[in-house]
Amino acid sequence: MSAYRFQGIPDSISAAARDGMRSPQYGHPAHAEVAGGYGPCRQCLRTFQVGVEERLLFTYQPFSDPSALPAPGPVFIHRSPCERYDGTELPASLRALPLALEGYGAGGTLLAQRRVGAQTFESVLDEVFEPAEVRYVHLRNVEAGCFIARIDRQ
Repeated sequence: MSAYRFQGIPDSISAAARDGMRSPQYGHPAHAEVAGGYGPCRQCLRTFQVGVEERLLFTYQPFSDPSALPAPGPVFIHRSPCERYDGTELPASLRALPLALEGYGAGGTLLAQRRVGAQTFESVLDEVFEPAEVRYVHLRNVEAGCFIARIDRQ
């Protein structure tokens, strides 16, 4: 059994963005388009079928800790409802992407940043989670620099 839990963004955020065509956290307009890139969808964590699937772009704040500094950024989700990813391993479709991991402690304090690169994803994740002070990790896309998912200890 994995020691970690991977989660896409909450269903409530995705549903509100789809229904209102605005960022639920900031009120900025959302933008719908046919996928011009792989994404991935921040809710189901599947990559997009470029030129086929419709996606929604909006501003998302990944920190839930009220004492953390805000770090809003652009995210894509499927335009049509999809099922939130909540699992114990990195989805296979994300393994080929350029990934980075950021480990955070109390109050959203950044404690570690690592690119996955040539190492295995699991070895880099274990390294980032090694200090007991690391409470959770943000998975990020190295190319775009944006948030993909949250990872917690089980």
